[in-house]
Amino acid sequence: MSGNHSGANGPLPVGVKRRATELKHPAVLLATWFGSGFLPKAPGTWGSLAALPLAWVLHANAGWVGLALATLAVFLIGIWAANGYTARLGGEDPGPVVIDEVAGQWFTLLPAAYFAPFSPDLVIYGAAFVLFRLADIFKPWPVSWADRSIKGGLGIMFDDILAAAYAGLVVLLVVWK
Repeated sequence: MSGNHSGANGPLPVGVKRRATELKHPAVLLATWFGSGFLPKAPGTWGSLAALPLAWVLHANAGWVGLALATLAVFLIGIWAANGYTARLGGEDPGPVVIDEVAGQWFTLLPAAYFAPFSPDLVIYGAAFVLFRLADIFKPWPVSWADRSIKGGLGIMFDDILAAAYAGLVVLLVVWK
């Protein structure tokens, strides 16, 4: 393919070219969880969905400790990546930044990983996905407070961890026997 960025139906739109160029920047690549945040409609849902396969692999192979350490790492990297994204492309909490959904989705899954070590369950993962999306969308207090009050990369990341705590509590009640 030539360097003119043409697709089968003609030249790519300017926004697609810009996104492809921006994904070369490490902060943008990570903040958008490898571009999943640029998918059309509901980027947070796409980011949460994109988080699940790696969570499954971590849960199955490294247990709850591996998933917990990965969640912490993604949270910390996410602060840096979200700050880098907003410095580069603007916005206070831009939709394409979905690394916060990754950390939140993984945090939601920790009770399942703890009570069923090395044995991920498709039904529990599906329920955790729905529960986290609901908590992240409706933002019960103090999630709504954190979303409004804490700014920058920390704010982008922290409100999703709070939403995940609500969702994770429900997951805990389901898996705790």
